[in-house]
Amino acid sequence: MSIVTLLPFIVLIGAMFLMTRSAKKKQQQAVEMRNQMQPGTGVRTIGGMYATVKEIHDDTVLLEVAPGVHAIYAKNAIGAVLPDDEYNRILDGADPVHTDEPVVPDDASSLTGDTADADEPAAGSAKLQKSDKIDLGKTGADEPAEPAEAKTAEDAKDTKDAPKAEKKDGGADAK
Repeated sequence: MSIVTLLPFIVLIGAMFLMTRSAKKKQQQAVEMRNQMQPGTGVRTIGGMYATVKEIHDDTVLLEVAPGVHAIYAKNAIGAVLPDDEYNRILDGADPVHTDEPVVPDDASSLTGDTADADEPAAGSAKLQKSDKIDLGKTGADEPAEPAEAKTAEDAKDTKDAPKAEKKDGGADAK
């Protein structure tokens, strides 16, 4: 066998080795994270629930999901151990304001320096009044719609009987 024949197998074995190695590293990091848990630590479960650790056992954890509400979870169900400040920020729903980051305005007027009031229309735009109507090409309710053409009974009879007459005669194609 030549080296060219064995090369794809060598590449596949190498890729499998690298993938299993990275998966083992992630598992070890998760185990270390779960071992760092202590009573009073804020955690997020793999289902997205935030809780406080009350007791830690060999394979289980007692979590307080609400004041006075406790639940037992497997240690494997802990997705992340959160720092105290982040856990408190999530529970309070407060978004921290960082003074070192630039503040992005909600509208472009503060960027251009325009100080037009909200009641005044911007340059190049027209403000609609209540009396202004927009014509959408539809007739109004007060205008009568054009009546449809009324067919007489004879016209309707002629159009219904016309195909039957052709069938009886066999039409021009039959002769």
